[in-house]
Amino acid sequence: MTRPEPHAGSRPEPHAGSRPEPHPSPLPEPHAGSRPETLTVHPPHVELTGSRPLGVPLHQNHVFAFDSADALAEGFTSPDAFLYARLGNPTVRTLEEAVARLEGGTSGLSFASGMGAVNAVLLSLLGSGTHVVAQTCLYGGTYAVLGDLAARWGVDVTYVSGTDPEEVRAALRPETRLLYLETIANPTTRVSDLPALAAVAAEAGIPVAVDNTFASPLLCRPLDHGADVVIHSATKYLAGHADVLGGIAVFKDRELYGRVRRHAVEQGASTDPFAAWLTLRGLQTLSLRMERQCANAAELAARLAAHPAVAAVRHPSLADHPDREIAARLLPSGGGGVVSVDLAGGREAGRAFVEAVRLASLSVSLGDVKTLVMHPASTSHHQLDEAALAAAGIGAGTVRISVGIEHVEDLWADLEQALDQAGKKAA
Repeated sequence: MTRPEPHAGSRPEPHAGSRPEPHPSPLPEPHAGSRPETLTVHPPHVELTGSRPLGVPLHQNHVFAFDSADALAEGFTSPDAFLYARLGNPTVRTLEEAVARLEGGTSGLSFASGMGAVNAVLLSLLGSGTHVVAQTCLYGGTYAVLGDLAARWGVDVTYVSGTDPEEVRAALRPETRLLYLETIANPTTRVSDLPALAAVAAEAGIPVAVDNTFASPLLCRPLDHGADVVIHSATKYLAGHADVLGGIAVFKDRELYGRVRRHAVEQGASTDPFAAWLTLRGLQTLSLRMERQCANAAELAARLAAHPAVAAVRHPSLADHPDREIAARLLPSGGGGVVSVDLAGGREAGRAFVEAVRLASLSVSLGDVKTLVMHPASTSHHQLDEAALAAAGIGAGTVRISVGIEHVEDLWADLEQALDQAGKKAA
């Protein structure tokens, strides 16, 4: 997949007038049969000569042909072969290698959604009678999967804060098979002490999985801090434009990659090549988007904290954030683009606020170039009862703001008027 990079001046230009005349590329030998019915089914395959595409080619086809029976047979056992898109595709492989390189891993597996990646990791590493230690505040979908595994498979789950290594040490058992964390928790923005927690798991020989969706590899690389597998909803920051559904898992070593891949290819949550292609296109502007989104989020968090309609604001950039010291170590480039706000008027104020925004959009998801707001207790975390919401730090009036790349003054004007309207309705 790796190609030598062209250097400026490395290919001498011919003198004016000496360029060869363009001519059509020679077509391959035709298939046996030249009748129209056959020719329409077998178009020629044009080979590139002397050039390469600047963008990543889109290999939309789902099946590949071979010249020998042995090569086809070997393709079923080789993770590097391309024979059927559920097992691998060149465009999808490019995305897997690109994100693996960003995360500092050896291998990547792409999926049809972020939950596809979460399920593949959990179902591959857990089984009946096993035990998992997980962070208390998780994405609602992940929380629901763990609950389903507990109910149907007998997988036992112990929830921990994500900041205390001794709490993790006390939770480990002989049947523990996984420690599951989020770099920045959804939606409270709590920051896990990845190095400390991963060190405890490593002592016990327990793999660590980290959902890095909120941070992206631009802000944090969990594999550098002791994680064994990193999960992303590629739908969010990696793609960034509200036009892709996808997920990806990146692995520290090939052995763990192989364990998960064996199960994943049979689960059928493979990435569509066009979705992979769109994600690769979005990935090219990730650093620019994250820089603006982090800056906007930090500025808005500071202004929100001073507004009388706001009871509390959580963003890793704030001095009073409970994990400020951890964030300073793990997120030196920025605290992410998500701000969690508790409104003084409770549930009614929260719902009124998300309905009052005009520039921002009331929408699920996050990481988009546009600013999105939502009320987690009634949407992304509706699976949690009141006790679970409280344990996760999600209040009735909590609002999640996924900050986009718009001008910060326009965003503040919109949030301020929505806060004023919410305050009136809750009064």
